Amino acid sequence: MKVNLNWQGKLKFESTGETTGHTVAMDANEAAGGDASAPSPMEMVLHGAAGCMAIDIGVILRHHMEKVTKLEIEADGERSETEPKYYKHIKMNIVIDGDITAKQAQRAADLSKDKYCSAVHSLVADVDLKVILNGEAL
Repeated sequence: MKVNLNWQGKLKFESTGETTGHTVAMDANEAAGGDASAPSPMEMVLHGAAGCMAIDIGVILRHHMEKVTKLEIEADGERSETEPKYYKHIKMNIVIDGDITAKQAQRAADLSKDKYCSAVHSLVADVDLKVILNGEAL
């Protein structure tokens, strides 16, 4: 998977996914020198984790989704006070309404959290990050 990010001025960037072709904007808040015209990268992390869990739950409940009337997730992240300000705690408040049992909803949420959600598992993975600046490895 690959994305290409381009500067749009000040601290605003647009990133396009090669797989889907979709573009998302990101901007820093005003205190950091941005315009707050788009989600921050750290908000996008929460968007991705919540979206990943919601899609997983939908796939796991695929035979019951016609009975689901609401599927919402509120992702609330607490960040470290010092740099790097990574997420120390994330709470996913999941609301599933409709004609499905609590056991089905619980199973779907558990499977997403414990097994399937790649975005959530990427937050705790041992990732090998390589940085190449103007063709030179750092």
